Formats: sequence, structure tokens, C-alpha cells
Amino acid sequence: MKKINVLCSILIYLFIFSGCKRDDISKQDEGRTFVPRIFGEKLLFPDGVQVLDEGQSISFENLQYSPADKVTVTWKINDEEVATGKSYKFIATKAGDYRIKVEVNYKDITVSRYTDVFVIPKTGSYTPKAYKNVVMAYIGSSGVLTNLDWNTVTHVAFKAAGITASGTLDISAGEAGRRADEVVTRAHLAGVPVLLGVSGTLSADGWNQYGTNVFGNAITNAAKRTVLVQDIKAYVASKKMDGVDIMMTDIGNDDESITVKNVAAIGTLLNELRSALGTESIITVTVTSNYVNDYYPNLSAANWLNVHAFQDRSKIGPGKPLAQPSDYDYMVKSANLWKAKYPAAKLVIGIPAMGIRFIALDGNGNNLDNSSFNYLPYKSILALDPTAFDKEHADIDKGVFFNGVPLVKQKSGFIKANSFLGAYIWQGDFDTNGPNSLIKNIYDTLK
Repeated sequence: MKKINVLCSILIYLFIFSGCKRDDISKQDEGRTFVPRIFGEKLLFPDGVQVLDEGQSISFENLQYSPADKVTVTWKINDEEVATGKSYKFIATKAGDYRIKVEVNYKDITVSRYTDVFVIPKTGSYTPKAYKNVVMAYIGSSGVLTNLDWNTVTHVAFKAAGITASGTLDISAGEAGRRADEVVTRAHLAGVPVLLGVSGTLSADGWNQYGTNVFGNAITNAAKRTVLVQDIKAYVASKKMDGVDIMMTDIGNDDESITVKNVAAIGTLLNELRSALGTESIITVTVTSNYVNDYYPNLSAANWLNVHAFQDRSKIGPGKPLAQPSDYDYMVKSANLWKAKYPAAKLVIGIPAMGIRFIALDGNGNNLDNSSFNYLPYKSILALDPTAFDKEHADIDKGVFFNGVPLVKQKSGFIKANSFLGAYIWQGDFDTNGPNSLIKNIYDTLK
């Protein structure tokens, strides 16, 4: 009998304890904020823009949600609800920009994921818009286009092609995510011609990486140059581009004979591209304003020359005082250097949309070495200092020197007053939008 009483006591205790525990857990759950989750979304919601042709589709399937059977799933296109349910199929019935978003709600808490889609129209023809002065924006191979106002540019040079060590054309940057298709279509919808930017290995400031010579090695070899020209022709045609910019900046070399040989080959490449692409295509050459200037051959076969009139490297070496390397005087000097050789109406002058940021100094407060600085896009400078748009210097790290709106207006005024063909900006995707946009201020000054 005693044993039975003890057993009953234990069972009663366990029942009371477990009941209290369940009540306690229930109370804790009631007060706990549970955030719903989405699983398996990385492939369906990648970074960057997905590019589709009209008629193509994307199926958003195999997503999992938590808590699995308790969430409400809503699908939106450009913030308008289009469907509910755990899966959705987007069909590209019309050209344009679309943001596809899934929203998952549980107890009034919502999480979301989205992907941006650009749908290319079936028709590929377009009419280039009229212009008085060239305002050309270089677009980096991975540059974001959201800050680019197509109304303020007349041309785009898309830096999508490089030269490999073996001398072949590398188009991988343009093909990734159908990037070239997106840039060309967006530009053509705005009446803006697109040039394929072809270069060797570049630094962020548009100069070559010192000691590289991949472009030079390719174009000084007749057989490799012939193949290169045909590859460029084929890619330009396949992407419906309007021409080519030869951005041959890896021409300088410690061996002067190699430099001379490289520069001479630019003229040969230009003439062969003109023969291959025909007179209707736009072909430009980006040229330097340093000692190499004396070695350039006749470049008159180009529609115009892009003068790299910024980033005076003589001002940024080891032990140099911190200073503006892209000042007004350097631009004027560079422009006039080429004006002595070609008509101003054949010259487009370069203006930077990035600043040089110093990150380490020597004991005298000067630049430490060749690795103690890097570059900040103009839009990033404004994000760190929203008041910097009307300056040339910002107190970021050890100091950033850049071209703000007043300096850009001054430069554009010189370009207009001296009848140059126009200006290009390196890079357009470094710019901001609105009244402090550098491209807008260039365009407004030149028009």
C-alpha cells in the first residue's frame, strides 16, 4: 500500500510539474517575437539585374518558409500585388524594368526578398539623338546604372572587353549576367550610341597597371592583331554596338623602344578596325598627356580622341605632398597639348568622377608610398560627406581630393569656350544623380 501511495505521489508531482512547464512555455511563446524566414532564395534572388528577352520567364519555385504552414506569402511587381502562394512565375510580356518581390508575413511581421529584372524589347533598331557637344560616360564592367541620367549623356563607352595575356579578346565582363545586352538596350532606348571599350589591365583611375603590356604585345604582333580585329568586329555586331573605343593606356614601359613600338601599333590597329567596321561605325582612341604624346602616329581615322586629362601621376608618388592631381591647370595643359596636333573639334576632354583617398602618410605628412592611396567614387564621397559636392577636398581618412561641381563647371566652361568637341567622364557609374551630378553639370554647361 505504501508503494502505491508513493507511486501516486510521483505521478501527481510529474503531472503538476509538466502542466506548469507547458503553461510556462506557452506564456513564453506568447511573448516571443518570431521572425518568419525564407530559405533557398539565393539562386532566385541574385545580386544585380537579371536580363530577359520578351517572352522569357522566371519561375520562383522550391522556396521554403518558416514557420512552414503558418506564413502568408505575397508576390509584388513594382510594389503592386500580383499573386499569393508559395511559388510564382514571372512572364516577360513587355519590355522595361521590373522589381519582383516576395513578402512573407507571420503575426504582422514581414520579411521580403526581391530581384530586379530588365526585359529587352524584340526590336533592336533605334534613332541616335541629336547633339551639339559630346558628353560621353565610361561605364565600368560591373558599374551600377541607377545613378546615370540618360538624358544628360550623348554617348557611352562600356568597358566590357579586355586583352588576355595570350592576346585574345576577353568579353567575359560583358557576358556576365548579360551585362552588355542590358547596357546597349538601355542606351539605345534613350537614343544613346554605345562603344565597346577595349583595354589592357587598368587601375581604378583609368591608367594602366604599371609594368603590364598585354595590349601592346597583342597589337604589335600582326597575326594576333588580325584575330583581335575580327573578334572585336564580331562582338560589336552581335551586341548591336555602335563602335569601339581603343583605350590603349598600357603603352608606357621602362624600355623606351617597347613604348615606341606599342604606340606606333595603335595607328595600325585603328586603321584596321576602320577597314573592318566601316565608315558608319564610331571609333575613338583614348590618349595620354604625358611623355608618350610625342610618339603617337596619325590618328585621324578616329572619329575623335579622348584626352586623359586627369590624375597627374607626378603629384602622387612616394613622399609627395597631398594635393589635387586632377586640377584645372592639368586639364588645360593636357587639352592644349593635343590641340596643337589636332583640331579642337576632334578632341573630347576627360574629367574624373572619383577622388584619390590617402590612407597612410610618412613622418612629414606626405604620401607614404605607391600603396598608401586608393580611389573613391564621387557618389561614395558624398555618402560620407553630403556637403562635399561644392569642394575639392574632404576630410575622409587622411584626405580625399576630387572634382566637385564648381571645378567641373570651370573645366566644362573652358571646353566650351575653346570649341572642343566635348567631355568624357570616368566613370559615369561613379556619379550621383540630381543637381549635384557631375555629368548633369557638364551637360548643362556645354549645351
